[in-house]
Amino acid sequence: MFRTRRTFSPLPNGRCLLEGQKLINLSSNDYLNLAHDPRLISAAASALQVMGVGARASALVSGRTEWHAQLEQRLADFERTDAAILFPSGYAANLGVVSAIAGEGDTIYCDRLNHASLIDGCRLAGAAFRVYRHDRLEKLKRELDKKTGEGKTIIVTDSIFSMDGIRAPLVELCDLAEQYHAALVVDEAHGTGVWGETGRGLAEELNVESRVTIRIGTLSKGLGAMGGFVAGSDSLINWLWNRVRTQIYSTALPPAICAAACESLLIIKSEPERKQHLHQLSVFLRQELAHRSLLADVTSSGPIIPVILEDPERTMSIAADLQAAGFLVGAIRPPTVPQGTSRLRISVTSAHQRDDLERFLKALDRSLARYGKSR
Repeated sequence: MFRTRRTFSPLPNGRCLLEGQKLINLSSNDYLNLAHDPRLISAAASALQVMGVGARASALVSGRTEWHAQLEQRLADFERTDAAILFPSGYAANLGVVSAIAGEGDTIYCDRLNHASLIDGCRLAGAAFRVYRHDRLEKLKRELDKKTGEGKTIIVTDSIFSMDGIRAPLVELCDLAEQYHAALVVDEAHGTGVWGETGRGLAEELNVESRVTIRIGTLSKGLGAMGGFVAGSDSLINWLWNRVRTQIYSTALPPAICAAACESLLIIKSEPERKQHLHQLSVFLRQELAHRSLLADVTSSGPIIPVILEDPERTMSIAADLQAAGFLVGAIRPPTVPQGTSRLRISVTSAHQRDDLERFLKALDRSLARYGKSR
């Protein structure tokens, strides 16, 4: 269970170098293969020459450059909202926003599979903290029925759960939020760029954007850059500017990162084939794993694909065996996931080709024959 540090170098085309070994990288969240795109590198390099490396101060003091302003506007245009606000990371966005909107006397309902940053934000808020399961919403409804008092009611969820690849039931959560006059906060970290006709996320895919109170996103996954953001009305964004401590008291993102993210948004709009290729590969790999009875949830879709192996020792052994065969796959074990659910977290990107996945499946078959499988 002990974690050790390794030296990793990302390479183009879905490859990486890990301690001298070149591997096909199936552990990356760079879903649209943008982190190594020459256009992002060029945009960042140009801004770097003019602006230097660091932002030098928080955005509210003197760290908000023309590139920060441009990225905020492009995010607002992309998300079809009035305005946007940037954060130094997606973690900072979740932690800061959730802890800012709730307090003593309020009640937060948090999905048990939410990312640690959402959970930590809920705990930091000082509100009553309740955990629910997205697959048992009748229990959430009973909890909402029992709530008393005048405090705010807030439901918090990821749109795509990062370790399971499962989509949150956003339509049903919107229904409950409206029925019980609750605010609904949705983190689209693994949805931005990947889901929806234009890549705005699962809320776009399910046509519920206008029903979500606060939509949080990240620049570090589908967009291939770094940072977090919230897009929304002018009143919401102005309020967040003045209230969220993780934004107020953090040095702003490097301007070069903002320039790269601006370029990324243009590419996502002009090259929808990246997203299409990603989903085609995801469907193929899911079908092949389902035929092998290796999918815990055959109804799920998308590029995050867990293979539950239950035992952490077996999981680590198979991951090491796959690495020897030329593939880097995330080996996820407690406390990141619950006891008994250790897994390989396979992450497909548009950099991969079908041949990469076919060779991976052969290597996985050999590893499972050697070490056994539990599901």
